[in-house]
Amino acid sequence: MSGSTPSGFLEGERLVLRAVVPSDVTDAYVAWMNDAEITRYLEIRFVPHSRESILEYVERARHDATNVFLAIVQRESGRHIGNIRLGAIDWVHRTAEVALVIGEKSLWGRGYATESIALVVDYAFRVLNLRKLSAGFYAPNEGSIRAFLKAGFVEEARRPKHFFSHGGWVDDVWLGVLNPNG
Repeated sequence: MSGSTPSGFLEGERLVLRAVVPSDVTDAYVAWMNDAEITRYLEIRFVPHSRESILEYVERARHDATNVFLAIVQRESGRHIGNIRLGAIDWVHRTAEVALVIGEKSLWGRGYATESIALVVDYAFRVLNLRKLSAGFYAPNEGSIRAFLKAGFVEEARRPKHFFSHGGWVDDVWLGVLNPNG
């Protein structure tokens, strides 16, 4: 694998995180990216997504040294349930952002996001020696905010009424976590 994607796997109790590959771009994946409920707090929601456009994104991400783009896979079933991205990585300041989507709605609220975040945070700090990670949210995205807080992030900033969402203005919430080892 190229870029900064781990050569092996990141393994948790219930999950394995591995590089997203073209064969992951299934009908289910395309459906996630076009599902208004799944993407309601994602900036990708403004345009329709085709298999071809997602494949192009996956190929770009696979060769981008400033991003680690991983599939979230259930360990027992081998089922691809979402994606998590670490990037863009700023190698000078040793910072990056974390973003994720759990595409399988039946699995929301079961701790898969928190486990994925914890695995990526550990990798970012222990292997990549990053200093700080951040994540941004629309304030109504309480499930994602809760997952990041459980994984050790803290609220660092809030920009009031920054995004237009579902007929009204909502806050932009920023969370962050510092590497305890520097």
